[in-house]
Amino acid sequence: MATPADEGQLLSMLVKLTNSKNALEIGVFTGYSLLSTALALPPDGKENKKGSLDFVFVDADKDNYLNYHKRVLELVKIGGLIGYDNTLWAGSVAAPPDAPLMDYIKPLRGHVMELNKYLAQDSRIEICQLPVGDGITLCRRII
Repeated sequence: MATPADEGQLLSMLVKLTNSKNALEIGVFTGYSLLSTALALPPDGKENKKGSLDFVFVDADKDNYLNYHKRVLELVKIGGLIGYDNTLWAGSVAAPPDAPLMDYIKPLRGHVMELNKYLAQDSRIEICQLPVGDGITLCRRII
């Protein structure tokens, strides 16, 4: 359930590549992804500032991901980056509807699939889904 090391390294690299100074993280389990983000910010960087955010990482309650997207998109500046964690949801998003799934996967599978479908058609963003950890979808705001 914790952020894998490779995903933490990816987040750190993304913050540096985007020259992010204002970041927000929604949902923290062990704090590793938050620490990866915070340590990559420059000395004049800030976290949890409303307004023109450069970088947002969402790893929270999956049944609210779509609600987070609608709100976060307004806070992220054009050119800013949003990352959604667990968008492959243990591979269940590609499994047939009658596939046997672990008990914790079943109730939230539909919500993750709904988010993925919404992100794919959202003309305000460019997306890239990576098989890092349990899947991370990166969204760059273009409008």
